[in-house]
Amino acid sequence: MEFLKRTTTCGALGKADVGKKVILNGWVHRKRDHGGISFINLRDRYGITQVVVDAAGETGAEKELARIAGELRNEYCIAVEGIVRPRPPSMVNPEMATGEIEVAAEKLLVLNRSEVLPFQIDEESDAKEETRLTYRYLDLRSGGMQRRIRLRSELCFAVREWMTSQDFYEIETPTFIRSTPEGARDYLVPSRLYPGKFYALPQSPQLYKQILMVAGFDKYFQIARCYRDEDARGDRQPEFTQIDIEMSFVSREDVLAAAEGLLGYAFKKTLNRELPPHFTRLTFEEALERYGTDKPDLRFAMPLQDFGPYTAEGGFQAFKDALTAGEAAKAAAATRGITQNSGGVKALVVPGELMGKAGKGPYSRKQIEELEAQAKIYRAKGLAWMKVAGTEEAPVLEGGVSKFFGDGSSGENGLAQRILSGLGAKPGDLILITADADRRIANIALGAVRSKLGRDLGLLDPGRFEFVWILDFPLFEFNDEENRWEAAHHMFSYPQEQYHATLEQDPGAVKGDLYDLVLNGFEQASGSIRIHDPELQQRIFSIMGFDPEEAEQKFGFLTGAFKYGAPPHGGIALGLDRLVMLMAGETSIKEVIAFPKNSFAVSPMDDSPGEVDPKQLDELHLAVVKPPEKKP
Repeated sequence: MEFLKRTTTCGALGKADVGKKVILNGWVHRKRDHGGISFINLRDRYGITQVVVDAAGETGAEKELARIAGELRNEYCIAVEGIVRPRPPSMVNPEMATGEIEVAAEKLLVLNRSEVLPFQIDEESDAKEETRLTYRYLDLRSGGMQRRIRLRSELCFAVREWMTSQDFYEIETPTFIRSTPEGARDYLVPSRLYPGKFYALPQSPQLYKQILMVAGFDKYFQIARCYRDEDARGDRQPEFTQIDIEMSFVSREDVLAAAEGLLGYAFKKTLNRELPPHFTRLTFEEALERYGTDKPDLRFAMPLQDFGPYTAEGGFQAFKDALTAGEAAKAAAATRGITQNSGGVKALVVPGELMGKAGKGPYSRKQIEELEAQAKIYRAKGLAWMKVAGTEEAPVLEGGVSKFFGDGSSGENGLAQRILSGLGAKPGDLILITADADRRIANIALGAVRSKLGRDLGLLDPGRFEFVWILDFPLFEFNDEENRWEAAHHMFSYPQEQYHATLEQDPGAVKGDLYDLVLNGFEQASGSIRIHDPELQQRIFSIMGFDPEEAEQKFGFLTGAFKYGAPPHGGIALGLDRLVMLMAGETSIKEVIAFPKNSFAVSPMDDSPGEVDPKQLDELHLAVVKPPEKKP
């Protein structure tokens, strides 16, 4: 096909190019007609250039130019040849990179026409998500999507630059693997050559990267595609991408330093943002106690505080009952060899200053009930509250449960005054309190309230990046329904040395050499030092209820490799999709993936998943058995 092949792009021209003859290729972004003169905003992925068609003459070429210009509509794909000239001073557009010039068209060629658009292509589309995904090829032309996909590409390049500069090898691991239990359901791929047998798509490269360590490749990384058959939501997709890293002869500190170095380089290279050389650290227990979650958002303060010391002297029986029931449950669990939390009463002080800045004013009873509804989602039985009134010199508690804790009139040593002093509450502040026989529930429910307040009070600045390491996770969690222990992260994580002698006696107390990296309330990375001793690995399998034969069947190729001089090793995996999402200031990874699935794990554009030809099923020796229809 012969056409006017571009000599430059729509984002490249400036005053230095005035007088040059150029050819541009792109899409008609906007067109305006003014008395025989047409102004065309021509767009490609590099930017927008204004093209002017002034065809007032009577020659055949000028008439043809006017005819083609009159035909143009939004999203026509065209080629333009013309002369770069300066815009009149009154027409300069400082908002455009090319706003000082325009191209006076001498030739126009329509490369392809466009039907009427289902939505307007602009900086950001206001179309519904389903429409955007159905016409994703149009949605991807928008300025916002073009920028975000470019950011993703630049981030991947920066990752490869830094990793290779640190002597890491990029090594691909298999896409077709053996199905192994890793928490979520596997996507299965039937084998035509071996009827009744299946490959699985990898949930992560976990086992293979550990085998690479056994093989002597002591520094590995991969931008790896992973697959999990689980429900999709804003920050999850059935297929996703992670920056996968594994290292030999390292401690936890080496892995954390590598992740900090990588992110520091990537943020500077792609966003020109400096990150601190080392990130904040919290233990798992500290995170739950202070923020009610192991994914705390540190862009704002408002830590959870212990209200327990004030409970015995106060008169609110529900708080006392929670602590009493918690002690009883803890003692009963101990008789079964299970370490369990005691009860807890936790408080959160909402500063009146923040409520005022957000235009919320003092929270009304209705607003507090909305916060209580959030707490109840996370199994809280209720949300108690008190307001701080009075003056700085003489603050008092009022409303809610304040009558059970005095009104402040009992002097500086009174209970109310000690509560205010202990919590650091001032006039205008709101105190929120949860209580439960399980301290973890009290923390998590109030943590959810804290998160809602962060959103409601406008405290989540998308341009601020607050990283925090969460360390010392429990290695095991007890599954009450199945009456057995299971891995909190995965079963290849190394138990900290001080617990090796008592692994079997008290699994609930064991801390793993595990670490998560959280950014702005999202889990951004997860990793651990791995088990490299086959005997220790077998002990972990036994605690989780895997007998030796079952363990050999599912993981024999890994534990077998450990018998041949496996080195100490550890690693981490960073979620690429979430990282780009947060760097771009978005709240859904669908905004940074070229072709995502919708909330039902369906692609509206190509209508996948879809049915296949019965002949294909016959070749695979498969039959589809549909579930019975549900009766209305």
